[in-house]
This record gives sequence, structure tokens and C-alpha cells, in this order.
Amino acid sequence: MKLDILAFGAHPDDVELGCGGTIAKEVSLGKKVGIIDLTRGELGTRGSAEIRDQEAAAAAKLLGVTVRENLNMRDGFFINDEEHQLAIIRMLRKYQPEIVLCNAIEDRHIDHGKGSKLVSDACFLSGLTKIETSYDGKTQTAWRPKLVYHYIQWKNIEPDFVVDITGYNDKKVETILAYSSQFYDPNSKEPETPIATKNFLESLNYRAQDLGRLTGVDYAEGFTVERYLAVNSLADLK
Repeated sequence: MKLDILAFGAHPDDVELGCGGTIAKEVSLGKKVGIIDLTRGELGTRGSAEIRDQEAAAAAKLLGVTVRENLNMRDGFFINDEEHQLAIIRMLRKYQPEIVLCNAIEDRHIDHGKGSKLVSDACFLSGLTKIETSYDGKTQTAWRPKLVYHYIQWKNIEPDFVVDITGYNDKKVETILAYSSQFYDPNSKEPETPIATKNFLESLNYRAQDLGRLTGVDYAEGFTVERYLAVNSLADLK
């Protein structure tokens, strides 16, 4: 199955938080999009891995993505080594995406920066023909995505470009709230975490509104790039 876009997240809910509006928009435009979660988020203070599994499935259904998989890496302890790179490479060669979206290059949670570098390195290695992999008993062919973009998470990293998600921000918030164990609930008896506050929930809208304000739209999501963006003409810039 070939996908147009493959989004990676260190934890279930990373993709929804960082680029859920963009994914919802691309799906509406007919693009085939998949999500790969590196871990099950089993070290999260609230909920459990089993609850996160259910929430991730519900969020994927709301987004309308073609596929969602979990690589079952160790939350908090996965590293950027050959074993983990090969696990990513198998997914890249399985789905052959043109575009990869992945975690913020640096962030409050250590898994975000680690996941970002792991996926980025694997995207390069996946294009090397002398690295041999197989999936379901079949030898895979080399594949390197054309573009790797990093979404923005906790920290206010300066974006290299933004995507207009006007008309899709409500869908983004809906998919985030599918993770009901993780986010603000005034009736919850679970410990409060930085992302389980009312302030954080409200920040999802005002960050998107602020990026939209700066670029002349209602809502936007920001991304950073690994190489210069190129356009055919100045008319392509908005």
C-alpha cells in the first residue's frame, strides 16, 4: 500500500497535537495518509497503554487516515540505533510515502527530539540499496521520502512554513479530545500533568489562531524543514 504522507509520533497523540489539522485537510483532498506511533505511551502519568491504544484507534477513525500502526518501542527508553532505525525503514519501504511528518526537532519531552532524529536518520538510510530489509517474508526495495517535515509541539519553535488549517481546526481538537485520559477533565481524579490543564487545552486554539493571524488566515499549523523549500515562481508564495 503506497501512501502520500506518513506521519510519525513518539507517542499516541503527538501527531494529532502537532499536525492533526494538516492531516485532516490532506485526507479531505483525497491524499492517502498513515500514522506510525513509535511507543504506546506506557509511561504516561494518566491512563494506561491499553487505554491509549483505544484512544489512538478512535482518533485515527476521526481523522480518516488509511492506516495506523504502533512499533511498540519502549516509551522513554528507545534510542537511535540500528535496530530502531531498521524498524522505521521497514515502515518507510512498506508504505513508500512521498512526504514524512515527524516530531519536533527539540522539545520538553525527551522522546520528541529523539523520535525526530530517529525518523529523520531512517528516512535517509531507507534510500540506501545495500541496506537489506524484508517484511512478511518479502524482500523490500529501497525508498527515500522526497520531503521530511517536523511539526511543532510544546515549545514555540519558529516555523519555516505554515499550513492553513482553516475549516479543519475543530476536527483537530476533536481528535485530540479522543484521548480523554490525557487532557483536561475537571471531573478527573487522576494527577494533573502539563498537558492535562485547562490552559494547555485552550492553547491549542490560540497557537493555531496566532500562526493564522501572522499569515493572513484563521488557523494554521507550523513546520520546520531539513532543507530549503523551493517554488516554481513567486506566485506560488502566499
